[in-house]
Amino acid sequence: MTTLPKVDVSTPGAGCLLCMAAASMANSKLTSYSHSLPQEGLPKLKEDVANLLRKRGLNAVVINDDLDVSKLPGAKTNGADMAKKDFSSLRAKYAVDHLVVIDIQEVGFERPYSAYIPSGDPKGVVIGLGYEVNLATNAYEWYAPIGIRVAAEGKWDEPPTFPGLTNAYFQALEAGKDKFLEPFKG
Repeated sequence: MTTLPKVDVSTPGAGCLLCMAAASMANSKLTSYSHSLPQEGLPKLKEDVANLLRKRGLNAVVINDDLDVSKLPGAKTNGADMAKKDFSSLRAKYAVDHLVVIDIQEVGFERPYSAYIPSGDPKGVVIGLGYEVNLATNAYEWYAPIGIRVAAEGKWDEPPTFPGLTNAYFQALEAGKDKFLEPFKG
């Protein structure tokens, strides 16, 4: 598993410096609140995947270190279903033949912008990638982008605890965890 990001607010579409400043100011209460929310079960997701693999009779081990894919060298071979990074060094390091990677890139809330104007209400989000790399060939055995966005039911702008958005956040967490675990339940 890669390092989990902190729970935060993202504002896609607010690209220029003035736009980012306006979005930051407009969402400052939500941002402060988001930092108080737990990652609720995400840190143990790798153990959940390993347990599901063990139930299928596989010898699954959990790598406790956070994986930094960006530090791996580029792959020597390109092609369809081939990883862009060379994961082969992890084969000997961890004594594994296949590596399941959970890469959660965003967790918290997302509010879309068009320059410095909000173009939608915030939503609870979990965004990332799940994939399995065959360490002998550096080929993907499985690859799934995960993009969960859940809107608040009713009003969302209710500081300081944002109950509607908080509920959406926890729904997004549950749906995201389920999506990451789904391929291993079969």
